[in-house]
Amino acid sequence: MRAEILFPHKSVYALAGLREAKWRELAKRVSTLPEDHPDSLAFCLMMIHQCGCLDCNPDRYKALMGCAACAKRNIAGFKGSDDQLFKAYKQARSEVAKFLQAEELEQAA
Repeated sequence: MRAEILFPHKSVYALAGLREAKWRELAKRVSTLPEDHPDSLAFCLMMIHQCGCLDCNPDRYKALMGCAACAKRNIAGFKGSDDQLFKAYKQARSEVAKFLQAEELEQAA
């Protein structure tokens, strides 16, 4: 198994069967998008926050499991509602949109 530095887009589909229908639809839709699509970036950013990827390192158990297994465990064990996960996704989507707008302005200048 190989762990990534941050949550990889290729692991999104592994999460599709873990929650209610709304979550499954989101995960399936995002898994079909290119990894640089804003919705894909937002989903991965949300998972980075949910899984604590920034604190992960090769010596930790969750890194040894691999990203897909870690994310499955995290989402399956999430005690909040699907609405809370969607709120986190929307927040991440907002962060990605702000970043992309700032990049556009910077490139235009």
